[in-house]
Amino acid sequence: MTANDYLGALTGVRSGKRSYYPEYVRTAERLERAVGALDRISRALVRTGEGPRALVEAVVRAAADHVQADWLLFALADGALRAARPRFLLLAGENLVEDERLFPPDALAHLRILRTRPWEAGEPTGSGVRVPMTLDCEPVGGIAARPAAGMEVADTDLAVLRVLANQAAVALHNSFLVHATMRLRGRTEQLSEAAEQQARDLAARNAELQETQRRLIGVMQRQALDDERHRIARELHDSVTQDVLSAGMMIEICRSDLTEPDADLAAVREKLTEAKALTRHAVERLRAAIYALHHNESEPPGSLPVLLERLSTVHLPTDLEVGVTVLGEPVPLPGEAEHSLLRITGEALFNTVMHTNATRARIRLRYLPDRIRLSISDDGDGDPGQLRRTLRLASATNLAGTHRGLANMRARTEELGGTLAIRRSRIGGIQVLLEIPLPLEAG
Repeated sequence: MTANDYLGALTGVRSGKRSYYPEYVRTAERLERAVGALDRISRALVRTGEGPRALVEAVVRAAADHVQADWLLFALADGALRAARPRFLLLAGENLVEDERLFPPDALAHLRILRTRPWEAGEPTGSGVRVPMTLDCEPVGGIAARPAAGMEVADTDLAVLRVLANQAAVALHNSFLVHATMRLRGRTEQLSEAAEQQARDLAARNAELQETQRRLIGVMQRQALDDERHRIARELHDSVTQDVLSAGMMIEICRSDLTEPDADLAAVREKLTEAKALTRHAVERLRAAIYALHHNESEPPGSLPVLLERLSTVHLPTDLEVGVTVLGEPVPLPGEAEHSLLRITGEALFNTVMHTNATRARIRLRYLPDRIRLSISDDGDGDPGQLRRTLRLASATNLAGTHRGLANMRARTEELGGTLAIRRSRIGGIQVLLEIPLPLEAG
């Protein structure tokens, strides 16, 4: 059908001659009815936002009013516009019926065709009228009606019904999209609110976790210092006891020698000098031990450089100068890592105090982009080669005592994924050098 033929079917005008006045009158009446029907169609189809049911009811009433139907059926094909409800609706008089068991037999026959064979909706029918409903050139259902007795249904009326049916299909699809969009928007808002609440909860828990981690690191830092002080105290107790006993024995020998008439005063003076040296050595050890035990957990926690400064004073006797140098931008480390680095540094300093005659010790901490370099150097008379051999022997045979301390230092370094080296320091003694990769993960 061409555009002109379709317009002619809609208006019913086939001739403009006055000799066809009766037909002209009928055409004018049909045109008036068509305009009225289009008006009702437009009012029905703009009810998309009220939901599919309100739209279907409006379409059924507009179509039934146009053809003055005893009954009018609106039906969607099975599988088409799956979300639309109701799938079919019958208007009989003023009653809307959804139960097909209550349908008139002729309406039930049209329902089966529209639901199962919608492509036949446009074919001629023996009873009533029927028009297809299409969407994207595909049949999706149709409208069927039984006009009232004496009602002549012209091509114009069928064209109006087709327009109504097709526009109803588009409106139903749009209604589904509108309501789906509204549901999605509501769901999105709910999800957004839930996400914001979860973000707030996560931020609160993260703050609590950071505070707990800060406290835990502080406790571990204080524990590291306390462990080191206790170890030093035990070591110094043993060494001080030996010095005091040795000095006492020498003094007792001197007193016994002085009772002899021919006592060698020079020999006695030499022994007393040695006893004095032992006493002085014991006093220095005691002073360091007292200082270590005096500083307790009341001290505020600090970063690794600050803790190294504090640790250096724990080992400080009167004749040993300890300096700390920090290079680079300090980065926060896990508490376990700081604990291990403090213990290694403490062990190295204690070895310097106990086993060398060093007067200077230097702690150098350098932060590099991918690693930390920590060195402990002294100016004593230690032999790096001998210490390396001792370390290999201690690791191989699991020796105890001072040799075990060297093995513990290397074990702590390897636990951090780093390396430990013993070499000659630039100031003349021994240098213990550690390199630890970054970043370090909390254990």
